[in-house]
Amino acid sequence: MTPRHPLTPGRRTGTASAVLALVLASAATGAGPATAAGGEGADVPQGTVAYRPVAQFTTAGKPRDLLLHPDSKKLYVGSDDLPETAESNEAGLHVLDPADGRPRSSVDQAPGPTGTLGRRAVRQLVAPLPGDGAVFVYPLRGIGTAKDGDAAAAGAWVPGAAVTDAAPGLTPSTVLVAQGSVLSEVDIAAATVKRSVTLEGGEEFAVDAARGAVWFTDIGNRRMYRVDTATFQVTKTVDLPAGEGFGGFTEVDPETGAVWVGLDTSVVVHDATGKRLRTIEGADMPRAARFDTATHEAFVVWQDAGDTSQPGSDNNGTLTVHRTGDLQEVAKPVVLPGNHGQLGSAAVAVEPGGGAVFVSDPAGARITRLERSTSPKVTRSPADRSVTAGTEVSLTAQAEGAPRPTVAWQVSTDAGRTWRAVPGATSPTHTFTAAASDNGSRFRAEFTNDAGTARTEAATLTVTAAGTTTGGGPSTGGTGDASGTSGSTAGGSGGGADSSTGGSTDGGAAGTAAGGSGASVGGTVGGTGTTPTGGALASTGATVASLAAGALVLTAGGWVLVRRTRPRPRKSA
Repeated sequence: MTPRHPLTPGRRTGTASAVLALVLASAATGAGPATAAGGEGADVPQGTVAYRPVAQFTTAGKPRDLLLHPDSKKLYVGSDDLPETAESNEAGLHVLDPADGRPRSSVDQAPGPTGTLGRRAVRQLVAPLPGDGAVFVYPLRGIGTAKDGDAAAAGAWVPGAAVTDAAPGLTPSTVLVAQGSVLSEVDIAAATVKRSVTLEGGEEFAVDAARGAVWFTDIGNRRMYRVDTATFQVTKTVDLPAGEGFGGFTEVDPETGAVWVGLDTSVVVHDATGKRLRTIEGADMPRAARFDTATHEAFVVWQDAGDTSQPGSDNNGTLTVHRTGDLQEVAKPVVLPGNHGQLGSAAVAVEPGGGAVFVSDPAGARITRLERSTSPKVTRSPADRSVTAGTEVSLTAQAEGAPRPTVAWQVSTDAGRTWRAVPGATSPTHTFTAAASDNGSRFRAEFTNDAGTARTEAATLTVTAAGTTTGGGPSTGGTGDASGTSGSTAGGSGGGADSSTGGSTDGGAAGTAAGGSGASVGGTVGGTGTTPTGGALASTGATVASLAAGALVLTAGGWVLVRRTRPRPRKSA
C-alpha cells in the first residue's frame, strides 16, 4: 500500500462542491516529465571540486619518491633511513596498500658497484615494470628493479658520475639518465651506455616520447635544451626566465607535450615547441608535478622553505590542481602542514581519474593521501504535477557528485518562503498519495556530500477533487420562439474525461409567447463519458428520444384541453 504524504494523514477527499480551481495540463495518472537541471548550491557552487586529506601513512621510512603502479594498483615508495630511528633502518623500496598504507613488503637489498648485496636507499622511481614492480635509481649510480615480495633487487651500476635524474627509456629495456650535463640511454639489465650527448649544463630532464623529444633543463644558465631522441642531438635552445637559480622539477604533459618547469617560486609552462605559454606564481617552491590524462589536470606540490625567519615562511606546503588546457586552478589549494624542503623534496603520485593523490613529506616521514570530492550537481529536477485527490504521485530528482551525494526531500506550503524536511523521504524518487490539502505545495530535493550541498528547482503540485470536470455543452435550455411554432432543445452536459458515467443537467423551462409554447428537456448522457455536441437531443440517445416524444404529446394534449374549455362568445341581442 502506498504511504500517504505526511502532510495529510487520514484526510478525506473532497466532494464535488470542493473543486479546486487550478488545473495544469498533466494527465491525472501520467508521470511528470523531467525538467531541465537547475537548482542552487547551498554553500558552494554546484560541481565544485575539492581535495581533502583523509589519511597519513608513516610506514615507509623517509619517503623520497612515489609510484602508483598502473597495473597492480600498489603504491611503491622509495625511501631513505630515518636518523632518529637508530634501532632500525627503513631505507629501501617499500610496497604499500594505497587505501590504508598497510605495508605489503620491503626490498632493502640491492647490488653495489662490485655486485655485493647491501642495504640501499631508493632515491627515485623511474618507471613501472609490466604487471607489477618498478625500475628505480639508488645511490650513487645504481639502476635496480624489484617487485612486491622480492627478497632482493636486481641491479647494475652505470659507469661515470653519480646519476642526477632518470626517466623511462625509448624502449622497454632502457632508461634515460642524467649524470650532470651528460644525457645517456642506458640498458636496464647491464647498465651499459648505448649512446649519450653532453650538454652545456644542467642535471635534470623530462621525456616527450610521443613527439620524440627530451627537454633538458640547465637552471644555472637559465636555459632549456630540446634533444631529438632519434639523433640524440640538440635541436633547440629555449631561454628560461631570470631568477635566483633554484630549480624544482621538469615534467612533460604526455597529452599535450607542454613542458612544466619549477623555478624559484613559480612554474613556467611552455608548449610542445618550446613557446612560453604562462607562468604560474606561488608563495612556496614548486617541487613536484604529475599529470592525469583522464581529467586533463596537473597536480603540483609546493614546499615551504622551512626557514621561519624568512618572510612568508610558515613551514606549510600546498597542493594545487590546474587544468592543462588553460592552466586555471581546478580546486582550492590544499594546505600540507609541516611539508617543507629542509630534508628533501616532496613527491606526488596520482590515481588515474584523480580520485586519490599521494604526497610525500620527507621532513615529517609521512605520506598524505588526499581524495577528490565534487559538490553535488543537479542533473534532474522534479516536474510540476497536476493530479486528482487520491492519486499516487512520484517525484524524481537526480544529482552527480563525489562521494555519491545523499538526498532528502523538502516541502513548502507557503510558496517557497519556508521549507521543511519530509520525514522518511530520502530516495531519489519520492512517492506518496496526494490529498486535496496538498494543492499548491512545492517540493524539492536537497543533495549533500562532503564537498557541499545543492538543491533542485521546486516542483508545484496541483490537486483537484476526484470526479470533477470542466467539459460539456450548454447547461440551459432554449425557449420557444415568438410564433409558438418551434421549440428549442436543451443540452445537458456530458461526463468529463475522468468520469465513468455521464453527468446530467436539468434543461431549461419551456417558454411561451402569443399563445405558443416551446418545450425544453434536460439531457442525460451516460456510459462512455464523452461530451455530446449540439445539445442533448442532438445525441439521439433513446432516453432523450422518449422524453422528446412525451413532451410533444403533452403539448398537443394541452392545446386540445384549452380549446374545449374556452367559453363560446355570446350572440348579441
